[in-house]
Amino acid sequence: MLFDWVGLENFRTLFDSSSILGSTFWSVLAWTLVWAFFATFTNYIFGMILSLMINRKDTKAKGFWRFCFVLSCAVPMFVSLLIMRTMLQPEGAVNVLLRNIGLIAPDASLPFFTDPTWARVTVIVVNIWVGVPYTLLQLTGVLQNIPAELYEAAKVDGANAFQIFFKITLPYMLYVTTPYLISTFTGNVNNFNIIYLLSGGDPVTNLSSTAGSTDLLVTWLYKLTIDKQYYNVGSVIGIMTFIILAVGALLTYRNSRSYKEEGGF
Repeated sequence: MLFDWVGLENFRTLFDSSSILGSTFWSVLAWTLVWAFFATFTNYIFGMILSLMINRKDTKAKGFWRFCFVLSCAVPMFVSLLIMRTMLQPEGAVNVLLRNIGLIAPDASLPFFTDPTWARVTVIVVNIWVGVPYTLLQLTGVLQNIPAELYEAAKVDGANAFQIFFKITLPYMLYVTTPYLISTFTGNVNNFNIIYLLSGGDPVTNLSSTAGSTDLLVTWLYKLTIDKQYYNVGSVIGIMTFIILAVGALLTYRNSRSYKEEGGF
């Protein structure tokens, strides 16, 4: 007999918080959602700020500044992540530099990948550096398509810069980029590269657990299937990830202005 029918037994195992796999699932799921939220909206906010600053009328050499920020896109992401991983090691370039200039003790190092909190903040910050140029390009195109008549009419009515931004620019950008935000959030939930290549899911604080502090559902699934051969649990994680993302994306989009007021702008 090569296999046996187990029904929903694997789902029960994964949802049982009293078991090691169950408790690991809920903690990894919580971190995955937190990671996806911050990875999506920090990129969006910083990309928005950069695009607004570069596209101002008073900004000189707009093409040059776009080139500076987009230059990182020319380097393959896996190369950038492996370089950053090397630089942030205890004996990497960053810690050595901080020791040489006296910001940390000669025998100390910042725990970028050895402390759970530091590791999670590190992957979010590095993701900002990697992802902001793509958001910059997206939002630059959106800004250039906002009708100039709207701004002129607002200025004639006496609106200040903050009122123009919150009443015209921001609603227009959110209206156009809502599908982009949903797809970006979905992509970050399954962002295997930046976690696996940068931190490898480390650090592991619980030796009985099969996941590290920065592991997402997708990297945990990879470890379970490749390292542990738990194909049954890995299949359940894949199914649950699909269900969560599909339902979340559908509900979010159908309740957004982009769907309800199609053609409004």
